[in-house]
Amino acid sequence: MTKELHIVWFRRDLRLYDQAALSAALSAGVPILPLFIFDEHIIDELPRQDARITHIHQTLQLLNEQLKAYGSSLLVVKGTPEQVFEELTAAYNIGAVFLNRDYEPYAIKRDRAIEQLLATKNIAFHSCKDQVIFEQGEVTKDDGNPYTVFTPYSKKWKTQFRESMVKPFECSLSAEKFVQHQFPFPSLNELGFEPSSIPVPEVNWKELGNYADLRNLPASDSTSKLSVHLRFGTISTRDAVAKALKLGDTFLNELIWREFFMQILWHFPEAAAHNFKRKYDGIAWRNDADEFRRWCDGQTGYPIVDAGMRELNQTGFMHNRVRMITASFLCKHLLIDWKWGEAYFAEKLLDYDLALNNGNWQWVAGTGCDAAPYFRVFNPDAQTERFDPDRKYIKKWVPEVGTGSYPAPMVDHNMARKRALEVYKAGLGS
Repeated sequence: MTKELHIVWFRRDLRLYDQAALSAALSAGVPILPLFIFDEHIIDELPRQDARITHIHQTLQLLNEQLKAYGSSLLVVKGTPEQVFEELTAAYNIGAVFLNRDYEPYAIKRDRAIEQLLATKNIAFHSCKDQVIFEQGEVTKDDGNPYTVFTPYSKKWKTQFRESMVKPFECSLSAEKFVQHQFPFPSLNELGFEPSSIPVPEVNWKELGNYADLRNLPASDSTSKLSVHLRFGTISTRDAVAKALKLGDTFLNELIWREFFMQILWHFPEAAAHNFKRKYDGIAWRNDADEFRRWCDGQTGYPIVDAGMRELNQTGFMHNRVRMITASFLCKHLLIDWKWGEAYFAEKLLDYDLALNNGNWQWVAGTGCDAAPYFRVFNPDAQTERFDPDRKYIKKWVPEVGTGSYPAPMVDHNMARKRALEVYKAGLGS
């Protein structure tokens, strides 16, 4: 029989430092075969020039080059996880599989299936906590029930937090710790994709000194661009929290919001497809397809909304303040179901994360946990005066504003606000 090996299954943790599953496997003393699966259950729904796939592929190439220094390489395959592990367990003497936990509904179902498959073959399954400081039921009310409001959750989070929790996992790499084999590395074309021209921004640590004062100003380069790197694990959560502790409470709270929405989805997986507060199921959304397309294309006649949508379409990114404005416009001004907007953001955002995307859309729509009251309707013009008074952000993305080629507002704000309040009230009454 071939020599025993262990597999480290990389997913949302694309790094070789401070990585819980990798650290655990390294300490086991059995040669490691590093694995990444392009999961057909996920990627078959994506466009051929998906920027996130390009970013993942580039990141995997970097990991592969790093592993080559130890005589090893990354096994990158395309298929369903079930199919891949059936083939691997037939080809190798696998003693254990190490991975970091994922908390999305599909991921939980997938990992349970793989754990059960491995159990039939007497292969150990080790899942580790890596992408959060606190997971699942670790931060709850005193009675054990989950928090559904952010502020008390964040207070409990901070009460339970200890600085030792951001200590990095030890990942001492050496040739004897890895399977010595050079696997062929597939091209994007071989995976069924083409390179995207949309780049992933670097993390912007330098400009975060005034984060609390400038974070709501879309024209200033004062946001971290951290979200996409946390999404794919090119930066560890512990590293991010350690830096946030030095930057102040405002930035730390953004990272706690991330964990709050993750634990919400873990406790309430049905929220992925339904209103968190089911009393909002009676809302009679208008769902006008032509109006939705104008919103997607940045042709609403409201410059701040259009600037945000064009930034998203061209870069895969949108400033967080503008995300709230554009989402509010879709749900409240146009009365289009938040699920339509969430799906569009899921298609376009480089940092797409189901828990955060779902949580934030439902927050804006008023249907979610810790939701803004349904009668909060962002006024795009007032938001512009407050957060982009010099129109720098707008002029960057909507250069034709103020000319005859720019469309008139597709809906009057006062009328739309009044209509939204009436429809929401009637829906809640039903």
